[in-house]
Amino acid sequence: MNSFLLGLVITLLIVAAWFAWRYYDLKRRIERYSNEIRKLEKNLPTDVSHIENLSNAIASLQTAFNLQLSTLNSNNARLSTVLEQLIDGVLIADADGFIQLANPAAQKLFDASGVVGRSITEVVRNHQLVDAWRRCQQTREVQSESVELPARRQFLQLIAIPDTHASGSLLLVQDLTRVRRLETVRRDFISNVSHELRTPLASLKALTETLQSGALSDPEAGPRFLGRISTEVDALTQMAQELLDLSRIESGQVELILAPLVPKNLVTSAADRMRMQSERAGLKLSIKCEDGLQNIRADKSRLEQVLVNLIHNAVKFTKPGGEISVETESATGGIRFAVRDSGVGIPAESLSRIFERFYRVDKSRTGSGTGLGLSISKHIIEAHGGKIWAESNEGRGSVFYFVIPLANS
Repeated sequence: MNSFLLGLVITLLIVAAWFAWRYYDLKRRIERYSNEIRKLEKNLPTDVSHIENLSNAIASLQTAFNLQLSTLNSNNARLSTVLEQLIDGVLIADADGFIQLANPAAQKLFDASGVVGRSITEVVRNHQLVDAWRRCQQTREVQSESVELPARRQFLQLIAIPDTHASGSLLLVQDLTRVRRLETVRRDFISNVSHELRTPLASLKALTETLQSGALSDPEAGPRFLGRISTEVDALTQMAQELLDLSRIESGQVELILAPLVPKNLVTSAADRMRMQSERAGLKLSIKCEDGLQNIRADKSRLEQVLVNLIHNAVKFTKPGGEISVETESATGGIRFAVRDSGVGIPAESLSRIFERFYRVDKSRTGSGTGLGLSISKHIIEAHGGKIWAESNEGRGSVFYFVIPLANS
């Protein structure tokens, strides 16, 4: 009996030892597999002895996780690219108002760098915009605010959007400076056109009423009034044509006929067209052309239009006995043209605006005109890839310059 019990105990000990060895072996394999998982290897083994089902399931989970991670990274990369290319500023702030994300446009608009981690108040530096963000935080509704920043000559619009998944908010900042400037230009243009049309139309109405009242039968007054009507109609026709030309040039509808052009021939042709008018005004018109100038590539009729306009302005604003000179000389990358006069000059504060549509210098300058000639000239020169500007001393004359690239440049 004792021998039987002893054998049974030994058998149980062997079985226990075998199960213990299997347990520790399995534990060792699981720990080794766990270490491999922690290393995040690309391809986990799926045939680990004794735990094939477990290793296969974990490998499948890892594959699915890697696919989701790859998709997420791809989406994040796209979002990052979009944010970096946006011209509108984007700020994401937490509930306490500290910025968690900012795209380059936002940093540029607020003239700040390293904004992540800083407060909205510190970065935005405008109480109206900060108040809009605070209203968004309090009401959890979209808020909008537009402000003008005189120091930076900017118009900014901020749209604060509450974050539905957290307590923070998203701030979208738009630069409306160009839009406001275009709106101002549009208003000024309409106002200027209305003003320019009102004067000749009022004159035409007065002349017509006078003729209807009996002046038409007056052999002396009738023809004189009809002549003034013809003059006003010519002025309106000129304005309509110049407005049409300016609109077509600005919209790119005018096609330049470019061809090699001799600078001296261009200035000679323009001066000949204006010589009789300058002589009637008692002015001396001369040409100064540097020898050996290279050809330019330009539209002859359009550049001649510019020169005639500049010479015509010089004639209007130069007193009898004065001089007008049309000059050409070589310049960096092209040929420089100049129309120089000894006229009344232009005030310094007006020099930067004389190429604007309808702009006129009131002080010391009188005469007819639509105020569109210089604007048209500027667009023609820029369409040739050139540059136009003016220099003047009030009371001592003016010089209008423009540069046209060479034919081979």
